[in-house]
Amino acid sequence: MDDIRYKIAEAARMAGVSTSTLRLWESQGLIEPVRTPSGQRLYETRHVERLKTISWLRTEKGLNPAAIRETLRAEPETESVEDEAIEDADIGEIPIGRKIRRLRREAGKTLETVAVATGIPISLLSTFERTSQGLSFKSLHELVAHFGTTLAVLSGQEDRQTGESLIRSGEWSVWPPSSTGVTVQILSEGKNQMECHRFVLAPGASSEGAYQHPGEEFLHLLSGSMEIILDGDQFFELRAGDSFYFESRRPHSWRNTSDGETVLIWVNTPPTF
Repeated sequence: MDDIRYKIAEAARMAGVSTSTLRLWESQGLIEPVRTPSGQRLYETRHVERLKTISWLRTEKGLNPAAIRETLRAEPETESVEDEAIEDADIGEIPIGRKIRRLRREAGKTLETVAVATGIPISLLSTFERTSQGLSFKSLHELVAHFGTTLAVLSGQEDRQTGESLIRSGEWSVWPPSSTGVTVQILSEGKNQMECHRFVLAPGASSEGAYQHPGEEFLHLLSGSMEIILDGDQFFELRAGDSFYFESRRPHSWRNTSDGETVLIWVNTPPTF
């Protein structure tokens, strides 16, 4: 239990809402503060974080109370024997989703807090922590960036010795799959200046929105076709044999435009994924 407890006026101020709104949310079953023997409402830090999430779900997502309750119900914070084993395991042996859970807990953040910061629904975050699957490519990128790390670090890619890296055809390790059929295969290992990947995009696969980060990017299509959108209004159609180069700080999104798979080589520098 938290040592600090706040009165209703303090909790309302921290959450950016009125005290009457807090009472309304309580009557709607969205929040249940601690009650003293005299009936006074007290709010712990976890309650304040929940209040901020409720406010965000109301104002940004436009959810009604029933939908908010269902969203908040998706967070399973109880520990299990499996969780304890994961926490005690060597970091290199832990699936990426569980590594994110470890980073989140070490930072003292709840799923609700991360959801507000990244815009990723709590239910998807919870699923990803358990299975390392279910996020779009854009969401996956934003999630690791939120914790100040990269997928290369979490996957153990940078643990290998820098220098020569020989990976035989078909022996690629892969990133966790996204929810839209994006398979990312690692073509070079080690803490190098370039991240080299082989992307396999299933029909309909996309980044599901624009993202940006420091660095520069180069890609070369081996088969299929894809569309890349820069800055939200510049469209580029690439076909097999085409190459493309751009600065990563420009908001960019992409999608497979062929009826079948699109396969390409994608290089980022410096490592930012």
